[in-house]
Amino acid sequence: MENLNLDIHTAVRAALALAVIFTVYSLWSGIRTLRKASGLKFFRTRRDRMVAGWRLILLALALIPVAFFLNSYAEPVIYSFFPPTATLTHTPTITLTPTQSLTPTITLTPTITDTPSITDTPTPTATPRVPLAVEVLFVSTVTPNPNAVFSRLQFATALDEKLQPVEPKTVFQNPVGHLYAQFTYDGMIVKTQWTALWYRGGELVHYETKPWDGGTGGVGYTDWNPEPHLWLPGEYEVQIFVGLDWKVSGVFTVEGDAPTPQPSRTPTPTATATRTATPTRTATPTRTNTPTRTATPTPGPSPTRQPSNTPAPTATRQPTNTPLPTNTRPAPAATFTPTVTFTRAPTYTPAAPTVTNTKAPTHTVTPVTPTLTRQPSNTP
Repeated sequence: MENLNLDIHTAVRAALALAVIFTVYSLWSGIRTLRKASGLKFFRTRRDRMVAGWRLILLALALIPVAFFLNSYAEPVIYSFFPPTATLTHTPTITLTPTQSLTPTITLTPTITDTPSITDTPTPTATPRVPLAVEVLFVSTVTPNPNAVFSRLQFATALDEKLQPVEPKTVFQNPVGHLYAQFTYDGMIVKTQWTALWYRGGELVHYETKPWDGGTGGVGYTDWNPEPHLWLPGEYEVQIFVGLDWKVSGVFTVEGDAPTPQPSRTPTPTATATRTATPTRTATPTRTNTPTRTATPTPGPSPTRQPSNTPAPTATRQPTNTPLPTNTRPAPAATFTPTVTFTRAPTYTPAAPTVTNTKAPTHTVTPVTPTLTRQPSNTP
């Protein structure tokens, strides 16, 4: 019935075009005939020409409503006489034929996968591009297909056996764990360089770039499985490139604080107590006071006949023996060092005892000055 509809529509349009052409031609010919007829001398000939000219003008006026009818009502009237039948025509179903693939795990299902021709555009107005630090890692020399297409990215924490996302979503709660960005593709060339970039707030946190090892069409994914504490909350964006051409981007959000990183176990050194050598007590020499001998003066003979009484010398006090102070310094006890600081050998610095010299008292000799008594003179 599609062919019949197409023929009726074409015929109506062709008839409309012919009606417009004949209308214009008849109007032009009628006016031209009337002008020529006015210049003829013979009445009969002039009248015949004028009648022919007016007929052409009337024909043009009659074709105007015909053209309007063809344009507005012809097709509905024809369809009322030839209604379209309800019989279904056999149309070939579109089936995907599997292509040669290096990975036998990817199989094409007979269902038609919706591959939008218009991919989601990223939020920034600038076109994403591959950073130079990643571009220098390209190893493939195969020219990529500029017509390769990718579907929108679907994010999930698991994929089934057919690489379909399990419960895809765009908001994840910490701890996230292993995250997949799944997509379908078509028009890829084996061994062309492809790149996946993972951004958090404009900062590149993960990437992978390598030659394409899949088929020309099918299902693929890029994934990231970092340490739990690296899943910081915020908005993430995944960008897919084929060569240097950006293909598709996807955005997801991580909420909640990231887990605190667990400290790694380090071997704890065992403290070994080292015995400190006990210093031996050195005997302090005792200084013996040697008393000095006091000279006793002997009074000389008096020149007088009768000796006068000479006072006896005063007794000199004997020096007292002052004892030296005893050493009250306690003997050092053995100490144990419980610290984990390892030293090769403990150094021991013996403390030399201090000998305090006490001065002995000085013995002062007090000489006795004898008095000279004059002898009385003899008076005659």
